[in-house]
Amino acid sequence: MAAFALRKRGPSKFERAADGSMSLIEHVRELRTRLFRASLAVVGGLIVGFWLADPVFLLLKQPYCRLPGTTDALGNCQDLLALAPTTGFVLKLKLALWLGLIIGGPVWLYQLWAFIAPGLHRHERKWAYVFVAIAAPLFAAGAVLAYLVVDKGLGFLMDSGVGGLSNQFEVSAYIAFITNMILLFGVAFEFPLILLMLNFTGVTSARRLLSWWRVVIFISFAFAAIATPDPGPFGMTLLAASLSLLYFVAVGVAFLNDKRRGRGKEIYAGIGDDEVSPLDTTPEPVEAGQRVEAAGPIDAPEPITAPTPIERRYDDMT
Repeated sequence: MAAFALRKRGPSKFERAADGSMSLIEHVRELRTRLFRASLAVVGGLIVGFWLADPVFLLLKQPYCRLPGTTDALGNCQDLLALAPTTGFVLKLKLALWLGLIIGGPVWLYQLWAFIAPGLHRHERKWAYVFVAIAAPLFAAGAVLAYLVVDKGLGFLMDSGVGGLSNQFEVSAYIAFITNMILLFGVAFEFPLILLMLNFTGVTSARRLLSWWRVVIFISFAFAAIATPDPGPFGMTLLAASLSLLYFVAVGVAFLNDKRRGRGKEIYAGIGDDEVSPLDTTPEPVEAGQRVEAAGPIDAPEPITAPTPIERRYDDMT
């Protein structure tokens, strides 16, 4: 029966990486393996994205088709302008790469997380799951908002420019404008996560976050004015207003978290740094001390051994 006994299974790679028993070479090999798997996922997504590039291009073209003067009498949208023979192919590769990163996102994000997670504590991994679950919908909401309003920014630019120009855009510049707007709105919508991370980790309280509202609104408008590829006021104002609204939502969630944790009820809460804390001067009764027992006799010390002569303390080598 001993021949059929199962061998005891050793610790997994996750456990070895978490307790620090994995060597540096094993960490490097694991990183190489995970990068290889992530690259395979991106390449697989790139192949699928190359097949989906044409429908996605038509979807990104819809804001242009909603502009006045870009459709004929039958309602057909005019084509965008290509200035080089390789423009269409290079643009298709760019779209396929973007789609490959999105399609292969679950795989390469998991590989990244699996390499980082062993170095985190259990509660840190739990909060990482929560923040990732919130970050994805926020990015998607920002991207959808940018896609829905980008034609308003294009219309403002066309109306504010000089007259007598054709509305036919160069395809590479137009796609770059659309994708930059989508990416910028998506990344900007992750701003409240930074505030919530500061609050949930105990760095700052909700009351302190609320005291920054003037600075946050100013920074939101300054960031929108600098980073938005649309120089018109519509896209800038919409992005800044969205960031301000998300800031107040994040502060509200931070207040709920502080209330749940009981933060702000500490003994020195509400006292300024230069203010003296109140002292409790209520007298307390002094109780009678306990009886002290008499000390016992101390034993006589043991005799001390006479030291060895100095010539016998060392051997012939020392």
